[in-house]
Amino acid sequence: MLDWLRGASALDGPVELSIALVDDATIRCLNCDYRDQDRATDVLAFSMREGEQLAPRIDGPHLLGDVIISVPTANRQARQTKKPLREELTMLLAHGLLHLLGYDHQTDEQDAEMRALTGQLEAAARQRR
Repeated sequence: MLDWLRGASALDGPVELSIALVDDATIRCLNCDYRDQDRATDVLAFSMREGEQLAPRIDGPHLLGDVIISVPTANRQARQTKKPLREELTMLLAHGLLHLLGYDHQTDEQDAEMRALTGQLEAAARQRR
């Protein structure tokens, strides 16, 4: 996945991100606090570079931000789509990572691009197994 990331972005050195696997109560609190939505969600991404272009790395890794994934929600979604939990978690991580890199899905065009890129990241992750 990181090889794909380096090829598709301006990242030229080490990168760092935090990944938290949490329960529905935790992600619901975060969703309420940061997005004013009092409900659980599958994934949240908190970028360290909100609104900024990726600056050249001076010393240390590029700090991307945090990806928070609700495992119970991911498990429900995996069962509904009849796919393994690992695949659902990989998709959610890819989706969150794209948000950290500045991608969004506010328009149909953005959504199509983000879905395509998510698929590419999932394929890259499958190659590494």
